Amino acid sequence: MKKNSSFLIKSNNLFSHGEKIVVGVSGGPDSVALLLALASMRKGLDLRLHIAHFDHGLRSNSGRDARFVEKTALRLGIPFTYGKIDSLSSYRGGSIEERARKKRFDFFFALAKKIGARTIALGHNRDDQAETILMRLLRGAGLQGLSAMMPSRQMGKFRIVRPLIETSRDEINSYLKGRKVTPCFDETNNREIYFRNKIRKTLIPLLEKKFNKNIKEILSTTAGILGQDYDCLNATAERVFKKYNRYLPLDVLTRTHPALVRLLIRKAIARVQGDTRRITFVHIREIEDLIFNRPVGSVVNLPKGVFVFKKKRSLQFSKE
Repeated sequence: MKKNSSFLIKSNNLFSHGEKIVVGVSGGPDSVALLLALASMRKGLDLRLHIAHFDHGLRSNSGRDARFVEKTALRLGIPFTYGKIDSLSSYRGGSIEERARKKRFDFFFALAKKIGARTIALGHNRDDQAETILMRLLRGAGLQGLSAMMPSRQMGKFRIVRPLIETSRDEINSYLKGRKVTPCFDETNNREIYFRNKIRKTLIPLLEKKFNKNIKEILSTTAGILGQDYDCLNATAERVFKKYNRYLPLDVLTRTHPALVRLLIRKAIARVQGDTRRITFVHIREIEDLIFNRPVGSVVNLPKGVFVFKKKRSLQFSKE
């Protein structure tokens, strides 16, 4: 596992010499393995690590995980910051998983800003990647969604890196066993109450047994290919978008390839809304209809109070 993570870090230029990094550590096998791998490499790369642990308040015994991570931080001599939320009910919209993710990233971003870090390292692995692709495929997704989790991706001012994204869960467990480290285990991962758990416990074993025993590796490889394709297309869209911002000229939209048009629309929505969550393909198709078929003065209403107004020569993206 150590060899794999080192190769991935090197091949994707994930870290710079002397870089300050927030490491998200839940206490589970993946994040603990990531922490130990980075800790073993910090001298050679002069990495300045800072451990971040976030308690979602979803389990009564979650304090056990926090204590484990804090003890590990003390043993390794790495700074540790703890964050907690008592309830996710104040975060409206989306599933519990989505709300938990939002709060966790808010915590990581706030901590990174506070300590002057630009990079946040997370312990997602190859099995997580396969599960994510299947989740998004079943819910419906485009090129960006199916590219799932890239080794490195920019989120606003911060860079999210996943050094273990090509490492299997079995390799991680073997690595920890070899280090004689017993991480924490979240018992809810064995309960099929969450969509991801159903994918992990039921669908993937079925695909492995009935269709292809290497399905997780295949899905992970596919995500990597799609991710590179998306990044190339997105870079082109970004160059175009910088010229126009919230106003997209109709003459540009009508003579541009539909794939780029959809990315431009999403970028305009994200600029107003902050992200594109809750924006579905149905919304995008409605905006396309606004461009090509509806009269000047027509409006498309989107989630979170965002609306798109068709002017004589452009689309205007605004928020109430």
